[in-house]
Amino acid sequence: MRSPSIGVAREGYPFILLLAFSSLIFAVFGCWPVASILLLATWFAGHFFRDPERVIPQGEGLAVSPADGRVVKIQSVPDPLSGTSRTCISVFMNVLNVHVNRSPVDGVVQEIVYFPGKFFNAAWDKASTDNERCVYAIESNEGLFTVVQIAGLIARRIVCRAEHGDTLKRGERFGLIRFGSRVDLYLPEDYSPAVQVGEQVFAGQSIVARRKASL
Repeated sequence: MRSPSIGVAREGYPFILLLAFSSLIFAVFGCWPVASILLLATWFAGHFFRDPERVIPQGEGLAVSPADGRVVKIQSVPDPLSGTSRTCISVFMNVLNVHVNRSPVDGVVQEIVYFPGKFFNAAWDKASTDNERCVYAIESNEGLFTVVQIAGLIARRIVCRAEHGDTLKRGERFGLIRFGSRVDLYLPEDYSPAVQVGEQVFAGQSIVARRKASL
């Protein structure tokens, strides 16, 4: 696992530094309108790539959100790797959300599969099958969780920090998606959603699913 920076995702440094330097150059030459626009763009880049610390819930039988954003769908659909029908929680990230993704549970990355594709609106159903995406199979002591990073209409870059065989802790960072996108979480059979459509969630902090009580 390649360790991330804290505070600002390292993938954002080139954008922030380039924009800040360009703003300075235009300011030195007295071109204040352009300098102001570039300074605003610098602020936006810093805001977009922010990577705050989160309070990770403790306890057994919990799965946290892999992404910041709004829950847009909870439905039973085929798992992208096995084809088995499983409950899927979809979280849509707009450009104002934190875009660093985190592991929903403690587990081992058993498989990572990248699918090239199109860039439809990530909120659409066909984004799950047609858009560019990266699928992670995370095996925990309580079952197999599948996490899917889906590029959206604006997002054109999925960043995968995890590698096959990595051991992830609940809430640990494993990647990000640039500029608006969606993350799907497929649950094991003995887990049920703990959120509702329309609810705002935060990566690594919001509990989105719980293990069902034993009968």
